[in-house]
Amino acid sequence: MAKLMHPPQAQSAKSIPIAKPLISDEDKRAVMEVLDSGMLVAGRQVADFEQAFARYLGAREAVATSSGTSALQVALEAAGIGRGDAVVTTPFTFVATGNAILYVGARPVFVDVDPRSYNINPQAVADAVEREHARAILCVHLYGLACDMAALGEIAHRTGALLIEDCAQAHGAQYAGKKVGTFGQAGVFSFYPSKNMTTGEGGMIVTNDPALAERARVLVNVGQRGGAEYLYDAIGYNYRMTNMAGAMGRTQLTHLDSWNKARRDHAARYTAAFASLPWLVPPVEPPGYFHVYNQYTVRVPQGRAQFLNYLSEHRIGRRVYYPHLVPQSPAYQQLGFRGSYPVAERLTAEVVSLPVHPGLSSEDVNRILDVVARFPGARE
Repeated sequence: MAKLMHPPQAQSAKSIPIAKPLISDEDKRAVMEVLDSGMLVAGRQVADFEQAFARYLGAREAVATSSGTSALQVALEAAGIGRGDAVVTTPFTFVATGNAILYVGARPVFVDVDPRSYNINPQAVADAVEREHARAILCVHLYGLACDMAALGEIAHRTGALLIEDCAQAHGAQYAGKKVGTFGQAGVFSFYPSKNMTTGEGGMIVTNDPALAERARVLVNVGQRGGAEYLYDAIGYNYRMTNMAGAMGRTQLTHLDSWNKARRDHAARYTAAFASLPWLVPPVEPPGYFHVYNQYTVRVPQGRAQFLNYLSEHRIGRRVYYPHLVPQSPAYQQLGFRGSYPVAERLTAEVVSLPVHPGLSSEDVNRILDVVARFPGARE
């Protein structure tokens, strides 16, 4: 490989991070007000955030939790998924998706993904649901792009399988004009710092089923219902969201749409510029979808390792989400998981995520475009 050609600013330019949570003075004041009050555990601020988040999505109920992972576990359990139940899901995701299924005693059934959207393949889902008599489908709206909810909804309706949405990367994403998280029995969100909005840590279950929401509230609150102190209706968990997180979530939510617009604007500039690069495959946004670009993820079929090193040399943040499939992790292998997922396996060898967060300036985007366009390995 020829020696890399460095743009003049490469050595002295500032580092551009792959993610950057935006924390406003309003966020800080909201958190300080909670700290000054001394009322730190789940209370009014959490309830206000739940109500605001449900309104934003157009959902009937929202239940806040301590993390996206705990929200996934509680959503599955509250929906009645338990020991021995088969749950069809994607292998190309963060490990929490599969772990939550195992936490409730259910059995993940991994199926391959679509090569263009990177989301779960509906035909593979249909085959697996019927073959395994699956109780549920747990779809993941990866990188901020909705799954094919018409196809998945039809499968769920036809087979009776429950449909649960993992929306950890898709706050505000839409399919056919409807926000994700509102199509199935429940939707689950994460507020980790790399997400489209954050509470530091935290999660949310949204649903239009009041009974499911009530079960989730009991499970989150150590099995305690309402104000009945030290009486427990279920073997629950201490998965409550703190008032600090709730206060911050409420203020962060007011900026979500503008932050998503910034992500989409950055993504549009990338996609337009990258269309002329034959060695790189940009992400898609099919008609009827509204992508919120938690990650701007390209494919580099040849020379990904060199491209990653090149970006590092030029101080451009980059990550591989994900270099390994969930069922191929040692912990899953020890549990006996096997299987072939040709499309997902190819993606693990090709994907690269570039900075797209709303903290980027126009100059940052220009620099990223310039650096990517100059990558010399692709021309050899």
